[in-house]
Amino acid sequence: MIEKLFKENKVYSGKILNLYVDTVILPNKKKASREHLRQPDAVSVIPFIDKENIVLVKQYRYPVKKITYELPAGKISKNEKPIECVKRELEEEAGYLSNDIKKLIFFYPSTAFSTEKLYIFTAKNLKKTKVNPDEDEFIEPEIISYKEALQWIEKGKIIDAKTIIGLLLYFKKYLS
Repeated sequence: MIEKLFKENKVYSGKILNLYVDTVILPNKKKASREHLRQPDAVSVIPFIDKENIVLVKQYRYPVKKITYELPAGKISKNEKPIECVKRELEEEAGYLSNDIKKLIFFYPSTAFSTEKLYIFTAKNLKKTKVNPDEDEFIEPEIISYKEALQWIEKGKIIDAKTIIGLLLYFKKYLS
């Protein structure tokens, strides 16, 4: 079942991702083409204001041309640990600090075409600071009840995969 790299071919280099169209040797010794993205790993966090309320981030996502509601998240910088990144993103996007952060899960959002690994954390015992988004980010933190967030998933108001996975997994693991 293992495919072996025959020839690597980078066709695009971007700020946050690189596109490759590699040639691989299949188990039957034939060659095939594999398109994939190499991109940094990322983190996401469920920030709990209290036992009933969380912070989501409202923002416009150009690829889908929609305003979305998502967990605060961001790309892990080179030489940065996931826990350091989640603390940074929690403050930048949601405007909170926490020393009570726990890893919930990690997964690959799309193994068919991307190398990205995504870590989801929970953050509790939050201390309010101020939102400090990146220069090209226009976001609004929004506090909603966890119960309402679950309803938003069912209604299609939350459409972001990492947010759906994080919220549903937390519910299954701790609340059901």
